[in-house]
Amino acid sequence: MHNYFSSDFKLGILGGGQLGKMMLYDTRKYDIQTYVLEANPEAPCKIACDVFEQGDLMDFDTVVNFGRKVDVLTFEIELVNVDALEQLESEGKKVYPSSATLRKIQDKGVQKQFYAEKGIPTADFTVYDEKYELTEALVRKEWEYPFVWKSCTGGYDGKGVSVIREEEDMIPLPEGTCLAEKMIPFKNELAVIVARNVSGEVKTYPVVEMEFHPEANQVEYVICPARIEDHVAEKARAVAKKVSESFEHVGLLAVEMFQTEDDEILVNEVAPRPHNSGHYSIEASFTNQFEQHIRAILDLPLGETDSKVGGVMVNLVGDENHEGQVHYQNIEKIMQMPGVTPHIYGKKQTRPFRKMGHVTIVNKDLSEARRIAEEVKKEIKVIARG
Repeated sequence: MHNYFSSDFKLGILGGGQLGKMMLYDTRKYDIQTYVLEANPEAPCKIACDVFEQGDLMDFDTVVNFGRKVDVLTFEIELVNVDALEQLESEGKKVYPSSATLRKIQDKGVQKQFYAEKGIPTADFTVYDEKYELTEALVRKEWEYPFVWKSCTGGYDGKGVSVIREEEDMIPLPEGTCLAEKMIPFKNELAVIVARNVSGEVKTYPVVEMEFHPEANQVEYVICPARIEDHVAEKARAVAKKVSESFEHVGLLAVEMFQTEDDEILVNEVAPRPHNSGHYSIEASFTNQFEQHIRAILDLPLGETDSKVGGVMVNLVGDENHEGQVHYQNIEKIMQMPGVTPHIYGKKQTRPFRKMGHVTIVNKDLSEARRIAEEVKKEIKVIARG
């Protein structure tokens, strides 16, 4: 086995946001040397890595040159130059998840077609090369309102997704490849984090349930374990494992799903990295998702995925009426509550609905954790300094 610990081994991370920052907690724990590439000079990762390089993740040469300096390369955001990853792999560099996995996931149209090919249950959809083709399909009554429109590339955090209820809703949508998807009446939005290491060992985390903010189309609460029947949870974990094995991914894969009215599980989309739906694991699990990602890409034995305790995660997002230097109002009040741990990502400027941090609430009684989470949500405000 390679000696990763307290050695000259270098782990490279593309992206310097909060996911990278939280991954770095665990590289610090194991004394693994880290290099980070990120465009923003004030990125959250800057203070925690060994070497910070400023550069464009979409620029071929920048990514290739950075990748050549490290032994294993991973990413914390999908918006990276995949051709550069392919070039590095052809030079014998280890890149996890691989460029092949990322190519299938980065484009939502390709991702959906992959599910259809592999027999993975997902909502009915059609991919269109241009917006006008979808408009024509609507004229031909090939879609019933409401349906879901998704941009094939570049969307995240509720951007690049719209519910189309009438003809007028099409007007503001951007040009380019997109997909139309049948609107699924569902009981729950669920997610399963799957870890798979280089040797092919696979473990799934317990199913989590996501409660959404009605306006911002962002997750408001993540609850682990999901309040669903055991047979549904088993089905969700089995589907997630199938998705992971179909992609042959290495690292973490967050699989977002719908539980339909008749308890079918449909895959919505995946992210090949640590994910918002796994943040609860830092306080609530035996092995948190970030450590698990590192174990997987370094081909170390995977850790225990069970929870020690029930957990609820609340996203801290910028107040919709505030922009500017951030202030976390009433943070000391929530810190007095039992089982509450705030995480501040290190973004100095707040903007409406920008993810600025999260708070985990742990409790042996999940309904009590959920009640405290609501208090946290009411109390803390992410505002700009007056």
